[in-house]
Amino acid sequence: MFDQCLYFNASALARLVEREWAAVYADLGMTPAQGYVLRVVLSAPGCLGSEIADRLGIARPTATRLIDSLSRKKLVERRQGTSDAREWGDYPTRSGKALGPTISGASAQISRRLKAKIGADVFESTIAGMRKIRKALK
Repeated sequence: MFDQCLYFNASALARLVEREWAAVYADLGMTPAQGYVLRVVLSAPGCLGSEIADRLGIARPTATRLIDSLSRKKLVERRQGTSDAREWGDYPTRSGKALGPTISGASAQISRRLKAKIGADVFESTIAGMRKIRKALK
């Protein structure tokens, strides 16, 4: 009935993939969304919340809540900008930096597991197709 419905299939796939990621990130004491925000902060120390939101395709208030939760976990700290006091940059703490390799390893582990389940070609082509759709719908 919903075989050709993009919404249904994307949502159903998102729920299945979320379970895979949530199980691995639970061992790290965070959610997948927190893990992705931390990965952005690790790759671009000093980035603004708006930059994180843009990179992850989420709303700014969502990015702010995720940054705040990582701050409470002492994985990210916010520092006031030097050129503009209204801006706050997000920086990884020592604990956040220490989690970097673990998070990268967890992501690689999940990718390997999913590729083994569905095949590398389907995995890669699905991601490429989804990125193309996201770009077209922006």
